[in-house]
Amino acid sequence: MSKDNAKRAALENRLRRLARRLSRTNYVSQGCVFERKQRAGGSRYQWTWKDPKQKTLSLTLSAKQYAWLKKAIAQHRAVEKILAQMRRITYQVLIKHVPGPQRRKLLTLKTLHPI
Repeated sequence: MSKDNAKRAALENRLRRLARRLSRTNYVSQGCVFERKQRAGGSRYQWTWKDPKQKTLSLTLSAKQYAWLKKAIAQHRAVEKILAQMRRITYQVLIKHVPGPQRRKLLTLKTLHPI
């Protein structure tokens, strides 16, 4: 196996491991949950998120809802990190292992995904 093929195989193995981690994901949710100071007659827990029009929405939660949603939000953030890693591997394979047209400027990962 050539050095180039070995690198591609290593990237593909890493991609498969990340995909397995994604397959073990349960509930996911966007937003933020937080605990407020106790007020008379009110709940201490709040969930906020953005709707598709980027308007902030908010919902009061029970303690059990707060704990459950906190885990779902943490899962969502983990999924986003895994997807970012998978995109980066995809771009590495695209640039270094899939033949493309002649370019005057070198195509880099930063060009494809600056973050």
